[in-house]
Amino acid sequence: MPENSSYVDPRRWKALIFIALAQLMVVLDATIVNIALPSAQSDLGISDANRQWVITAYALAFGGLLLFGGRLADLWGRKRTFTIGLIGFAIASALGGAAANQGMLMGARALQGVFGALLAPAALSLLAVTFTEAKERAKAFGIFGAIAGGGGAVGLILGGVLTEYMNWRWTFFVNIPFAVIAAAGAILVIREPAGSRNPSRLDVPGVLLATLGLVSLVYGFTRAESDGWLAAPTLGLFVAAAVLLLVFVLVESKVKAPLLPLRVVAERNRAGVYASLGLAVIGMFGLFLFLTYYLQIVKGYTPVMTGLAFLPMIVGMITGSTQIGARLMTRVRPRLLMAPGFTLAAAGMLLLTRIDLGTSYATLILPAFLMLGLGMGTAFMPAMSLATHGVQPRDAGVASAMVNTSQQVGGAIGTALLNTIAASATTTYAASHAAGARSLEVLKLQSMVHGYAAAIWWAVGILVLAALIAFTFVTTGHQGGASPAASGGGEGAKESAGAHEGEGDDLQIPVMVH
Repeated sequence: MPENSSYVDPRRWKALIFIALAQLMVVLDATIVNIALPSAQSDLGISDANRQWVITAYALAFGGLLLFGGRLADLWGRKRTFTIGLIGFAIASALGGAAANQGMLMGARALQGVFGALLAPAALSLLAVTFTEAKERAKAFGIFGAIAGGGGAVGLILGGVLTEYMNWRWTFFVNIPFAVIAAAGAILVIREPAGSRNPSRLDVPGVLLATLGLVSLVYGFTRAESDGWLAAPTLGLFVAAAVLLLVFVLVESKVKAPLLPLRVVAERNRAGVYASLGLAVIGMFGLFLFLTYYLQIVKGYTPVMTGLAFLPMIVGMITGSTQIGARLMTRVRPRLLMAPGFTLAAAGMLLLTRIDLGTSYATLILPAFLMLGLGMGTAFMPAMSLATHGVQPRDAGVASAMVNTSQQVGGAIGTALLNTIAASATTTYAASHAAGARSLEVLKLQSMVHGYAAAIWWAVGILVLAALIAFTFVTTGHQGGASPAASGGGEGAKESAGAHEGEGDDLQIPVMVH
């Protein structure tokens, strides 16, 4: 089937089911392991100093290899890359579930990250070239976005249930049926348009520089959390990251077939999307991290209750994504959805700065969660529609990978930055209130909550900054019915324009993982 912007795949909605299922698996895996980590640590005798590597090994492999994975999807074909990623992820999950020691567990997590870096950009770019008609695309990515956005909170629930009632190993084994079903569906149902691959040679220097640079950056933030921002290893990693990424940009501007064509990130609207989404994820990571600990340690919730407490946020994300963002993005300028969406999320976060030992879930946390979900869901839809605005279909994989890369870097920065702020505020509060404390246990909890609130204030500011960047940099018109692809015309000029306007304005959904 020659590539034609007017061609509509009759099995596209079935394809969406399997692509979304794979995406859900990747997003679930981010939070499901966090819930299971204390049990795994105890079972395998992992030290407190080493436990972070169960999370970090995944983040380093995933974040460092995303651009490489995106370009491989463009070179090999998205369907093939997607299927290989699913099979590899299932094997890595089986190894993690069967881990006999900490080395095997960490190795399995790194392997999950490697195959996740293949899978995530391939899934996003497959959807981008499968749905080319503007209104259908909005509907498809509304569904996909709700699944991807809410998957992290679903992971908290599923992780709690599996850890509490079965065994931590099932938080790994649960990925296998997801992967098998999605891979079978991909082979039988998904059809990739011919001619959308990028036949150019792989930019090996670019791959090495980008991977080493991103790994140094992510690892630098991880070390900042444990060693401090001014420690020699931390500073060394940041300097190395800056040098490697600077050289990467210089190399990409010179080579004939770059790993990341600089035009992908240089356009004003895309730059605004990448920056605002990266910042939004920094703020959201603070929320998941601190509220999980707050609900379990301060409020005494079980892992299952904690996961269920996040459900209203999922409902808000689904509503914002499918009922507000997807319905309005073809009629309203993206910045008029993105900026208010991020602002509403900031208002929800602002409510959470008022948490204390006796805070009521129903009167404060519940409305905050609903505002956060609605705001983020509304902002994500138009933001993702611009994430590959004007990019040729052959670059869809690497453009998708850029979205995910901004999320990974944002997640790493958010975890390290907000954790450090919270820890510092907790220590300061405990020291200044020690003299008049009624009991050490109460003081400990009060200090912890004060630290969380201090970090959440920063998250409020970061979300406001995301809103300002979205409003200032995103200046394009609405992503609606002007696309020639939607008219069904088959003339050459229309086909060319459709490839640019329809397939170029691909919608991408972030993978919020760490």
